[in-house]
Amino acid sequence: MVHYLVRHRDRQSKARVGQLRTNRAVIDTPAFMPVGSLGPVKGLEPDDLQMMGFRLLLNNAYHLYLRPGHKLVAELGGLHAFTGWPGAILTDSGGFQIFSLAKLCTVTDDGVLFQSHLDGASHFITPELAMDIQESLGADIVMAFDQCVALPASRECVEDAARRTKLWAARCLASRRRSDQLLFGIVQGGLDLDVRVRAARELTAMGFDGYAVGGLSVGESKTDMYAVLDVTVPELPEEKPRYLMGVGHPEDLVEGVARGIDLFDCVVPSRHGRTGSLLTATGRVVIKQAQYARDERPIDPTCSCPVCRRYSRAYLHHLFLVKEMLAARLNTFHNLWYVSDLMRRIRAAIEQGTFLEFREAFYRAQAGTV
Repeated sequence: MVHYLVRHRDRQSKARVGQLRTNRAVIDTPAFMPVGSLGPVKGLEPDDLQMMGFRLLLNNAYHLYLRPGHKLVAELGGLHAFTGWPGAILTDSGGFQIFSLAKLCTVTDDGVLFQSHLDGASHFITPELAMDIQESLGADIVMAFDQCVALPASRECVEDAARRTKLWAARCLASRRRSDQLLFGIVQGGLDLDVRVRAARELTAMGFDGYAVGGLSVGESKTDMYAVLDVTVPELPEEKPRYLMGVGHPEDLVEGVARGIDLFDCVVPSRHGRTGSLLTATGRVVIKQAQYARDERPIDPTCSCPVCRRYSRAYLHHLFLVKEMLAARLNTFHNLWYVSDLMRRIRAAIEQGTFLEFREAFYRAQAGTV
């Protein structure tokens, strides 16, 4: 079965439109995945996300392993039955937690000893256990266990992480039991471009169903991020989906697509929504600012989301200041609608052969020079 098909290629960049097929959904790419670390995207229901056009969500295997437990989720029918989400699910393996919980873990070639941030209990996660957790959860796409390091990092550190990630990738492949899940390998290597290229070539030779670029958006500049993509993406197979992990600022979505990326995930739209930073065609609106107290305009006059059709900036400003729980829901809804619509417009521009014009217009609007 062909899981990924490229339907259109941009002639002036590496941007492309494709379809990723899983057992539960067909995802038009380039696509963004909202993040529901513990199952739900905070404040939203599955119907909300489907209305926005999302067909693929990200859940976090490590956090679900800690609670409620992968075995319990399996007993209850897997993540789809447990969460009520009818579309596809991708689970991260826990490699990002090596970065985000660095003070609570010890890394060896055998695996990672985590001290739980919940109760202090010790958990030793191996590549084999990471695969068992994800297979028990029942995700449609699962990720190989990898080591993500903070940047900047020494060459010795990133080489060691890339070597260990390759070792763990082979063990994930060897321990794979389910044929109904797609397994993606993850390219590490920090900002060392030759390490990235070598890691990409080595993982490609292993024959994964898709490939991710990991270890970015962890402290580096945008210039460095784009430089890594410029050398890494061309090493990944044309016929396989390419996933840029943990990246979701609007400009990074545009630039990632221009370099041939098909999938993205990030907490930025939802987390920023909860903290009152709202995405618009002309930049961010920080809704708590006093200038919006009497502003009768919608968040974004060009946005067709239900929030913009119904509520004023003044009302959203009020909800945020009084800490009304509705504020987090409405702001998150708008931000994810914005990102979904951005990806839809990117796909349309690629199909119409106008992606570079779209890219230029995007930056003009963000700079307020339209």
